[in-house]
Amino acid sequence: MASIGVQRKERQDRGTDPRFLLYVLLHTIGFLAVTVLMTWGAFVLFFVAIGGFSLDGMMHQLANLSSRYIAAEASRIADFKVLVAVLHLVVAGVIIFFRRHAIVPRDTLSLEQGA
Repeated sequence: MASIGVQRKERQDRGTDPRFLLYVLLHTIGFLAVTVLMTWGAFVLFFVAIGGFSLDGMMHQLANLSSRYIAAEASRIADFKVLVAVLHLVVAGVIIFFRRHAIVPRDTLSLEQGA
């Protein structure tokens, strides 16, 4: 029993537990993955909405977008790529703002509060 207490004290003296760091890393990766998926879902919802909430309308809008994209000049395509990247960052930022409570793992909150 005494050796277990000594091992715990030695681990605390060495710094943060590597298992905890891995837990935080996995939680962060999961948070970012869910945020990216929600951002892509927002783009799909946008195309469904402008398509009149029907699959046929959405496909018509996507066909219209793709035909204009293919016919565009290289400078317009580059501008469109920048627009999509900036819009993706803005939508992701809004989603992160509304999901800010999920950034910190729940276990660390209960440990800090002494529960």
